[in-house]
Amino acid sequence: MQTTDTVLMIEPIAFGFNEETAKNNYFQSEQKGFDIQFKALSEFKMFVEKLRSKGINVITIKDTLDPHTPDSIFPNNWVSFHNDGKVVLYPMFASNRRVERRDDIIETIKEQGFEVDEIDDWSFPETQGHYLEGTGSMIFDHDNKIAYGSVSLRLDENLFREFCEKYGFTPVVFHSFQTVGDERLPIYHTNVMMCVADKFVVICLDCIDDELERSKVIETIKNSGKEIIEISEDQMHQFAGNMLQVQNKDGEKFLVMSETAYKSLTPDQVSAIEKYCEIIYSDLNTIEVNGGGSARCMLAEVFLPKK
Repeated sequence: MQTTDTVLMIEPIAFGFNEETAKNNYFQSEQKGFDIQFKALSEFKMFVEKLRSKGINVITIKDTLDPHTPDSIFPNNWVSFHNDGKVVLYPMFASNRRVERRDDIIETIKEQGFEVDEIDDWSFPETQGHYLEGTGSMIFDHDNKIAYGSVSLRLDENLFREFCEKYGFTPVVFHSFQTVGDERLPIYHTNVMMCVADKFVVICLDCIDDELERSKVIETIKNSGKEIIEISEDQMHQFAGNMLQVQNKDGEKFLVMSETAYKSLTPDQVSAIEKYCEIIYSDLNTIEVNGGGSARCMLAEVFLPKK
């Protein structure tokens, strides 16, 4: 199944600009002031409230002050929860993000009535400079067993192919870029430029500079039976690619995004999405500006079987 009705979210207690991740996350900008954590927490709580109001099961767990993890609000990079009972841990680029991996978070998920049969730890390659940052770097089409991956420092192509082989996904490898100043630089995570839903894909095709790679991605999406809803690079910079489809306990589907992303969409794009599902959006501006991630990054899907 492409969508889940349960997501994990990590409540921030010391959110802020992360200098380590800013080295290759060109969406980040540092805002000065002492109220960044206060604003981020306010945005987080409103976001959780909106999701729960639609019947989506949100498991929230508080971050810790020690060790300091300024990006812990984005848990989907270090962990994924699979429908066969596996929990996968991933190798992370930034050393101060590696300590986000917490056993107590997995225990809390189990206490919420989910089965964990195995923890599959892929984190070792980070010690050798190879990274694969979870569902930030990999976009899964669960129904068709396809995984899309844009090569960057945070998606090692060999690791990606190994993961796909083990978990039964067909890898679709490509390179995507964004304009920074007068340069074309690699996009740090695939999930800021594309989102795969049950019947459609939101994607910035303009970011895939190589024509053959772009054609391969288009062909794969079309062959999977999904409609392509294309966004511009400017819209991508406003996090219009950083979306996630979820469902509620009644099976109703929603596309989740930030207010920034929603406001960047044209009426035609909104209509194209709303043919398939309702849109949920929330103000995440402080989190987006300082963290360089948006709504999708804040949601770790829980596909684990129930006890």
